[in-house]
Amino acid sequence: MMAASLLRRDKKATAAHLKADLNRTDNSSGLRQLQELLDAVLNPEKPAADTEALDWCKCLIAGGEGFEEFCKTVRSYDNATLCGLVWTANFVAYRCRTCGISPCMSLCAECFNNGDHTGHDFNMFRSQAGGACDCGDSNVMRESGFCRRHRLRTGENVPSIPRDLLLMSEMVLPRFILCIIQYLRDGYIEPDTSTERDLQKVLQQLEPQISFLEELTKMGGAMRTVLTKILTNQQTFKELSMGQEENLYAKKNYDKYLSALKNSGLVSVEEKAQGATADVTVGAEGGAGALVLLGKITSQPFWKEDQDAGQSVGQRKRVKLSSSTKDPCIIETLKHKCFLEELLFWTIKYEFPQKMVTFLLNMLPDQDYKITFTKTFVQHYAFIMKTLMKSHESDTMSNRIVHISVQLFSNEELARHVTEECQLLDIMVTVLLYMMESCLIKSELQDEENSRHVVVNCSEALLKNNTYWPLVSDFINILSHQSVAKKFLEDHSLLMLWMSFVSFFQGMNLNKRELNEHVEFESQTYYAAFAAELEACAQPMWGLLTHCKVKETQEYTKTVVRYCLETLQIWFDAIGFIDEVNIKAIPLYLQENTFFLTAVKCQGLDLDSLLPDQEMLMKIMVHPLQIQACLSEIHSNMWVRNGLQIKGQAMTYVQSHFCNSMIDPDIYLLQVCASRLDPDYFISSVFERFKVVDLLTMASQHQNAVLDSEQERPMLEGALTFLVILTSLRIHLGMTDDEILRAEMVSQLCMNDRTHSALLDLIPENPNPKSGIVPGSCSFEEMLSAVADFKAPVFEPGGSMQQGMYTPKAEVWEKEFDPIMVVLRTVYRRDVQSAMDRYSAFLKQCGIHTGNPWPPYKERTPLHPCYKGLIKLLHCKTLHIVIFTLLYKIWMDHQNMSEHVLCMVLYLIELGLDNQVQDNTVDEEPCIEEHCHDSWFPGTNLLSNLHHVINFVRVRVPETAPEVKREAPPSTSTEASSYGQNLREAQVFSLVAERRRKFQEIINRSNTEATQVVRPKSSSTRWVPPGTPPQLVTEILEIRESMLSLLIKLHQKLSSKQNSLSASWLEDMDTSRHAHGDGITAIERILTKAATRSCQIKRSIQDICGKVCPPVPPKKNSPTDKKTMDKEERRQRARERQQKLLAEFASRQKSFMETAMDVESPETEAAMDLGASEVMESEVLYDCVICGQSGPSTEDRPTGLVVLLQASSVLGHRCKSKEAKNLPTSDEEHIYAADTCGVAHDVRLTLMQRFFKDSSCLQSVSIGWDGGVYVQTCGHTLHIDCHKSYMESLRNDQVLQGFSVDKGEFTCPLCRQFANSVLPCRPGRGTEAGTWHTPTNKKTCVLVKEVEDLQEKLGLFPVINCDDPLLNTTESNLSKEMELVIKDIKNTTQKKYMDYGKNPGSPDNDFLFMYSVARTNLELELVHRGGNLCSGGASAAAKRSCLNQLFHVLAMHMRLYSIDSAYNPWTKLTQVAQSREADDFDEERPEVPMLFRDVPSLLIIFVLTMPQPLRKEHFTCVVKMLYNLQFTQALAALSSKFSPEERHAWSTAGALKKNTANAEKSFEALLSHVISDLSTDKSVYKVNAEETSMLISSVWSPQSIEFSLQQFCLPFLRLSCLLQHHLYGDNLTGCLEEEEFSSLAVCLGLLPSAPQPSSVVHSASCLQWPVGAFDLVTQWCVEVTGLSQMQAEQSLTLLVQDPLWAAPRLLQLPDNYNIIFQYYHRKACTACKKVPKDPALCLVCGAFVCLKGVCCKQQGTCECVLHSQHCGAATGIFLLINASVIIIIRGHRFCLWGSVYLDAHGEEDRDLRRGKPLFLCEERYRVLEQQWVSHTFDHINKRWGPHYNGL
Repeated sequence: MMAASLLRRDKKATAAHLKADLNRTDNSSGLRQLQELLDAVLNPEKPAADTEALDWCKCLIAGGEGFEEFCKTVRSYDNATLCGLVWTANFVAYRCRTCGISPCMSLCAECFNNGDHTGHDFNMFRSQAGGACDCGDSNVMRESGFCRRHRLRTGENVPSIPRDLLLMSEMVLPRFILCIIQYLRDGYIEPDTSTERDLQKVLQQLEPQISFLEELTKMGGAMRTVLTKILTNQQTFKELSMGQEENLYAKKNYDKYLSALKNSGLVSVEEKAQGATADVTVGAEGGAGALVLLGKITSQPFWKEDQDAGQSVGQRKRVKLSSSTKDPCIIETLKHKCFLEELLFWTIKYEFPQKMVTFLLNMLPDQDYKITFTKTFVQHYAFIMKTLMKSHESDTMSNRIVHISVQLFSNEELARHVTEECQLLDIMVTVLLYMMESCLIKSELQDEENSRHVVVNCSEALLKNNTYWPLVSDFINILSHQSVAKKFLEDHSLLMLWMSFVSFFQGMNLNKRELNEHVEFESQTYYAAFAAELEACAQPMWGLLTHCKVKETQEYTKTVVRYCLETLQIWFDAIGFIDEVNIKAIPLYLQENTFFLTAVKCQGLDLDSLLPDQEMLMKIMVHPLQIQACLSEIHSNMWVRNGLQIKGQAMTYVQSHFCNSMIDPDIYLLQVCASRLDPDYFISSVFERFKVVDLLTMASQHQNAVLDSEQERPMLEGALTFLVILTSLRIHLGMTDDEILRAEMVSQLCMNDRTHSALLDLIPENPNPKSGIVPGSCSFEEMLSAVADFKAPVFEPGGSMQQGMYTPKAEVWEKEFDPIMVVLRTVYRRDVQSAMDRYSAFLKQCGIHTGNPWPPYKERTPLHPCYKGLIKLLHCKTLHIVIFTLLYKIWMDHQNMSEHVLCMVLYLIELGLDNQVQDNTVDEEPCIEEHCHDSWFPGTNLLSNLHHVINFVRVRVPETAPEVKREAPPSTSTEASSYGQNLREAQVFSLVAERRRKFQEIINRSNTEATQVVRPKSSSTRWVPPGTPPQLVTEILEIRESMLSLLIKLHQKLSSKQNSLSASWLEDMDTSRHAHGDGITAIERILTKAATRSCQIKRSIQDICGKVCPPVPPKKNSPTDKKTMDKEERRQRARERQQKLLAEFASRQKSFMETAMDVESPETEAAMDLGASEVMESEVLYDCVICGQSGPSTEDRPTGLVVLLQASSVLGHRCKSKEAKNLPTSDEEHIYAADTCGVAHDVRLTLMQRFFKDSSCLQSVSIGWDGGVYVQTCGHTLHIDCHKSYMESLRNDQVLQGFSVDKGEFTCPLCRQFANSVLPCRPGRGTEAGTWHTPTNKKTCVLVKEVEDLQEKLGLFPVINCDDPLLNTTESNLSKEMELVIKDIKNTTQKKYMDYGKNPGSPDNDFLFMYSVARTNLELELVHRGGNLCSGGASAAAKRSCLNQLFHVLAMHMRLYSIDSAYNPWTKLTQVAQSREADDFDEERPEVPMLFRDVPSLLIIFVLTMPQPLRKEHFTCVVKMLYNLQFTQALAALSSKFSPEERHAWSTAGALKKNTANAEKSFEALLSHVISDLSTDKSVYKVNAEETSMLISSVWSPQSIEFSLQQFCLPFLRLSCLLQHHLYGDNLTGCLEEEEFSSLAVCLGLLPSAPQPSSVVHSASCLQWPVGAFDLVTQWCVEVTGLSQMQAEQSLTLLVQDPLWAAPRLLQLPDNYNIIFQYYHRKACTACKKVPKDPALCLVCGAFVCLKGVCCKQQGTCECVLHSQHCGAATGIFLLINASVIIIIRGHRFCLWGSVYLDAHGEEDRDLRRGKPLFLCEERYRVLEQQWVSHTFDHINKRWGPHYNGL
């Protein structure tokens, strides 16, 4: 009842009243009231969406004051020393490796920026799964890295918290949390009945409540303590959780919870009951320790959750996880003791909602909470993983799980604590096993019936989707702590469990070679297999290894190896050891060899104490060797039928990221086996595995049972290369870590120049990230600078941007290039080739060797004593026989031999010479098959065997072979006897037989019944085709060679001259030049080495050299043999031919490019020589680049220039100051556009239109500063009809072009430049040209009159009179085309940039647009020339310019508008008007006064409206008249800057000069006249007399005035000069900047001739007045002063126009990218007020826009595109904040331009993936600005795509 009355009262008052009650000593009534109120408010039966309850809680907790103030108060008592800020995915955080103790350490941006990390190894990263800031936690990072706030132990100086402040919270919150839990219980339905959606709904309704909890955690330490108490108090949980008896709802609710709990164990309840029966049979009662895990497959399905298990009993037997594992509680049902546990339980059930995760993590800074929570988490660990396996959204869930576990497990103390108390390791290994057991299948390694081995099935979702990674990642994380790893290694039962887990991966995903047809379905399971092996098996092992680096840990190593071997033994038994093809690095081996390695390397153990017996070693050897053979097979294309994925596997296997868990250990294991097994046995197994035994015969023909002949050569090369790698690789056999790093680095750099990050990426982490050689630690950098030179990033003119690269130093190429290492590390064969090419280029460059060099031989580091046995491989008879055979075969040119084979053979000989077996005294243990060998070589030492001569060899050959003798046996007895003797001496040699026999004996010695192991595989005998091969017969070959003699003969063969080695050559050898070179050098090197090691050899060499004769090959030379022999040569020749062709093409292309680049626009070229009259007789000729014909442009078949029209606002972005504006990087800075050229002109035009007649306004200014049309050409011409057909063909071409043909876009057929229109060329009228160019001496007044007449009559153009349809019939093709171009020009820019008049579309408006196009192009060309004409004629801009043609087209169009003579500005320029009265009755607004008009615009209007071609004298006349006006404007503008006193002084001084002779040409006189005229009744000067005097302190001297006047007139002179250059082809002469004015004046004919340098040119001396100067000036001034409506200041603004603008610039960017990133990536968009997902910045105006943001879309166009239209007339340059790259939008296309920010190594960091600090690259930014100003984005950047308005 009471509650009801309370509910009705005001919340705040109630809260205050209750708080007061509760503070009394007797607070029972207060308590009762509060409980009742809470019962009413927090009633879980009300819908959760009702926010009333939340408001009540807020008020109650705040106890009467406002909630915000309460938060502030509580925060002031915050005593936390940790930051603990929690973030979710995509948050930008930092990681500093220098400060971190744990590799998972991360900092929020604020803590990072407030700490000092200068010079540290840090990077910025985007969080994948979320995380929390570790600042202040000394377990995870060093204190030196803490930020300022967390460095001071804040806890000490915080006042203690008053008791009553949080009193209400302690009362209210338990009920609030219970309420949330009840909602969660109530909303939960088992997922099989519900859909995901229902759970999401419940969560959405609870959003505000959970957010409220999160808010509480952010109030700081004080509030967290309260929450911790509530969450962990077991008593409160007991009281509240059950619900009171009378409350039915709570009871039902609790039952739901219990039923949800039921299934939470790993094994569910009903299974236990049913499992018990099965248990008896397996004997699971064998005590807790009985590890029944290994084996015992029960035939009844075990995991009940698999609904389908019923039917799969037959096919898939599953292993049974016995319920009697070590600790039953691991897989028991959960029990909860406090709120925290139940909250976590529901968090898991609801699959980790983000808000809940954040809340749980936000609490972590509280130590008590942290410990309890970690224990709770571990307790629920098994349940979490079980849920994860069933989850549909396993990806997001995995991320959230890891988000939590990383925070808990990277702290060593906590990890150790839970390992000891909660058996974390047991739980993890058990759960891992549990996960893997859900997907086991029988191994395919052996026959169905006797298989006892099971493996994981890689196509299961669990493995395919990597669902196990959270678990494995936690496991790795935990094992990275020394103390935990120790526990793991000491616990033997755990180790066994782990091994059994690993054995599930042993032999997964086998590959069988497809022999008959191609596989239909290429499986991708190998990704899963490799990933599983790497992550689940290799990573944890590397983790353990880090702790086994010291002597003390020997015991552990021994144990691990022992278990490995045991498990392997079990595995071999299980698969009934049989050879089978499979490519899969095998995890158990991996574990084993890495531990061997560590044992020997770091702990000084003797290898023999670890290794098993010979028989086991033989078995161990088989699989890794098979893998090596398979690699070679794959590269020989024997596996093509298995599809591409098999290549993928081979690549992954050797890839540098994985090689230390894949190929390296395998090779190491083989090296260990080789060093312990009998060398003859080992070598013969190698050749047998590589299937090339049949090839190793002296006969010239043989049969190979298993290989096709084209595969023999690559396989033989593979086998030899493998042997070389095996015997020469020292990575694990005695190299120090630094040497390894150096070797890795050199091999990567030799293949290609690399960027720093690529190199970091490619160097295998050795062996794992925490082993001291961390890529990025100092040793990496030192090593890099030792072996490589840095090439700074360059920008190539073609537009491709290079990054900073490292390239090997010269001495590295000379001394350290190791082809063997390169072969081992290359994924693609072409990389080996690339390394060799680079090597030979280096040799050529240094002049060491010019030919085609062989891979150099590199001396090796000494072997570790343990592995001495490896050398025996090089000194065993089998190898020597192989070497001898191969040398012989190469010398005899047998088929399938190659240079590579010889190279490897020589390499092996040399290795043998360099590595002698130390003690030759030891007796060879008597071998059974001695007799078989003796006949070949006497001993095993290579040196002694080299000169041993072999006489006869018995071979098995096909009957058809040339060796088979056809004649009858010899008749005479003597011959017969010698023949028989030969037979006895002949050696028979068969690798296979030997090897088999030996294997047999070893096995027999150990166990008798193993004979069946060697049963031949039926599959290996090949199916014999119908045409069976001929029988084999035995023949005897006479050889009489030794290895030495063969070497010398090969030397002759290679150098292709006999007696290439004279008998005495050894004496005069210099050994220095032997290191690099081809085969000849290699043989010489070997002979020299051998000779120095033994004098006997030296003698033999001299003997042989003395009597050597050319080799006589068998006499058959059958065509087939010749074919194979020539194949190589033919290939070689083809290659050379190809090179020649390519070189020829390249030179042709170069010469074409040179000519293409020099093409001036053809018009101007011709015009250049106009002086020579004979040129002018003919018309101008054009070449059409499509049809190739050359001819003039005619009316009916016009020729046109290929042009690109684009709208441009570059001019409008010019400012007054030369300095670029800075990009704002804080809220205080801003950019204002008011001072730009575009804005200034807009303001001016608007002001004029207010007061003057519209038509007149539109002729007094130019538009096109923003959105003007710029026309540029590549200089090539084509017939317009050819162009049309070209466009048609493009339209029908279905290839995806980067441009849109429908919009008229195409590429120039010749130079492939982008273009979108064709500009017709006017037919050249050669004859008149001579006359219109010659100067005349007419007087000014005559010319003025002539100009006036010309303006009256419409020129020689075909008149298109739109009014009269009859006249229209004569319209020519040329004029039609011109019309079309005008249409194109109008379509290029947007409507708003064309309509400035009062009535859009009026002729006046059109007129303005037309002449502004000309103005825009002139101005832009000026900008491209650097803003002035000092540099003279040639420039890149001139080549692109087509002003001449453009002018003609525009002029023709302007003909449509005649200027009304009454208003013709010419008259006002040149005549003093007679009467003023006539105008008075004119009601209309006045004309624009001459002084307000824009002079360059007038010039263009005059030129365009007068008949073409215009005589030059008339042009000069126009310029002169306009100069008078420009000068007067300059005077007026200048006078307004004077102070009144100065104005007075100048006025009086000048008045005196008025009467002198040349007063009209003195600026003083004119200035005073202007001042007096403008000072009349409505004085313009009245305005700001006071301010100006304040502003201008400097006094004006005649020099400064002269300078100002020149500067004011220069822009007009420059434009006139440029126009004259284009219309008349006058050369522009270069000059110094100081002389620019005078040089232009002379050029335009304003000054008679070049002035003497000594005399100063006065701007006034260029004036030429047609009538009295003072009258004319007065007339102009009166126009201004006579304006009645205008205020003085308005007329002043129009009067003072400053024509000078600085060159356009992009914004100045800060040097460090972080400044931009930090300010903008969190900044809210001005339009939609949200933080954009992809923020971008306009580099032209600094606008901040949302890239691709739907929020700012207008009419289907996204904001970047809109902005590019508005700011750059469809050209936008944007910096993408989150990616550091720049994109260009040009019209409907866009491209990625690249980045202007590079890191310390000169690399881009696109998408900020590496997060290294980036700095502005000035050169690149200049290039970007240059391309923007010169409008060349379209030409330079190649990769354009349409953006469909979506950016």
